Amino acid sequence: MLVDVDRLVTAYYEEQPDPGEATQQVAFGTSGHRGSALKGSFNEAHILATTEAICRYREAQGIDGPLYLGRDTHALSEPAQRTALEVLAAHGVQVRVDSGDRPTPTPALSLAILTWNRDRRDHLADGIVVTPSHNPPEDGGFKYNPPNGGPADTDITGWVQDEANRLLRAGLDGVRRVPAEQAATAPGVERYDYVAAYVEDLATVVDLEAVRGAGLHLGVDPLGGAAVDYWSAIAERYRLDLEVVNQAVDPTFRFMTVDWDGKIRMDPSSRYAMAWLIDLRDRFDVAFANDADADRHGIVTGGAGLLNPNHYLAAMVAYLFGGGRDWGERVGVGKTMVSSSMIDRVTADLGRRLDEVPVGFKWFVDGLLDGSLGFGGEESAGASFLRRDGTVWTTDKDGIVCCLLAAEMTARRGADPGAQYRELTARFGDPAYRRVDAPATPEQKAVLKRLSASDVQASELAGEPITGVLTSAPSNGAALGGVKVVTERAWFAARPSGTEDVYKVYAESFGGDEHLERVLEEATAVVSAALEAAG
Repeated sequence: MLVDVDRLVTAYYEEQPDPGEATQQVAFGTSGHRGSALKGSFNEAHILATTEAICRYREAQGIDGPLYLGRDTHALSEPAQRTALEVLAAHGVQVRVDSGDRPTPTPALSLAILTWNRDRRDHLADGIVVTPSHNPPEDGGFKYNPPNGGPADTDITGWVQDEANRLLRAGLDGVRRVPAEQAATAPGVERYDYVAAYVEDLATVVDLEAVRGAGLHLGVDPLGGAAVDYWSAIAERYRLDLEVVNQAVDPTFRFMTVDWDGKIRMDPSSRYAMAWLIDLRDRFDVAFANDADADRHGIVTGGAGLLNPNHYLAAMVAYLFGGGRDWGERVGVGKTMVSSSMIDRVTADLGRRLDEVPVGFKWFVDGLLDGSLGFGGEESAGASFLRRDGTVWTTDKDGIVCCLLAAEMTARRGADPGAQYRELTARFGDPAYRRVDAPATPEQKAVLKRLSASDVQASELAGEPITGVLTSAPSNGAALGGVKVVTERAWFAARPSGTEDVYKVYAESFGGDEHLERVLEEATAVVSAALEAAG
């Protein structure tokens, strides 16, 4: 079960991808390019080509400020960072790498970009994060963040992806690089203390004085990821009673409990991956965890155990906009189309604007950047929010501040987030939510991605009239890449996976678990009929 790290890294350098094979090309999904060296989908050639493409994109756009470069703790992240630096140095890019050669969480890199760019109009910074997020140990990932600090949008990733694949087909002809030793000491490569910069700024976004004053006993498991050094620094800087229950960093992640399918994933929203911390829940007032690049959160309380991510997102919105922050009346709430409708009900009760967008955190970037969105969250346990004064914090997901907000909520309300969510269910109902995967051929996935409302022939779902069929987001009209069917008490959404031969069905019902099962059963039938009707 444990990955052979030596074999994996050897494959990274020695295996050559086939640019004519779709599975071995550079492919940017919602969180960058991901793959495994053992499958020919994440090898040195991919990183050389992608970094060269990013350099060419920067030159075309006139981006000539520093590029912040970070990595997580996956085995392929360090060699891929080294490869990227060889290309960046060859182009004379000013690169900022961690001063202690430590892993860098995604939110710390986003903050560094925004800090440099504050009040600037030229010589703007951008960044690269080498991470496959919560993926298994054998995977690698490579993500570009432009000067807005958030995940690159499809216009950028499409250009970079196409240019990188062109370079792969050309045998990397035109890719510039210098030897690793020369790159590490190149004039433009400087050290940057990501830890100090991030930790010092935390008090502007979370009320850590309230947390310390309440005397809460906090527990955190970084799951062997990039946040390990950050949590120790946070505890020391703000004098918190915070225990890091697991400080191990091992590229095999052998200390993890396996996920539902027997694979190792550093997924803080999975009760399987979080089993050890859940068992420790009675030791702490509240406990939490992050994935490998710390852009996701998991919250554990004594009464609720591991909170469903949707439940915590709703509790966060209720707290932040219900008195936790004094933000202007025009500041809205952002959620993805597959996140819980509990967020809709809470937001409506608060009298706030709801921006409902397709899947992907990139849709929240502009709103967080200009302060028109106070909060943006995804059902997959990723979120970020504004500073306490209503200005931008990060424009990428920040699992660390989401964890610390759980402590602030407990300190200031005298009840943990699980108890606060139960208060919401007493007012708005108690929804049941699930996501399941169903097999789909590449052809079926392509059809599902371009479905229109007229392709859904059903008029009822689980005994209720269908009130809406959506293929684009209500707030901005962007394509969902699938379909969402809505009734008064329930909904489901179906969209194809970007990496596997399945489609994902998300469903929720305010009618209980049995009604949810009916929704899921009929959702499969509705999608099958729509696929058949669409040919």
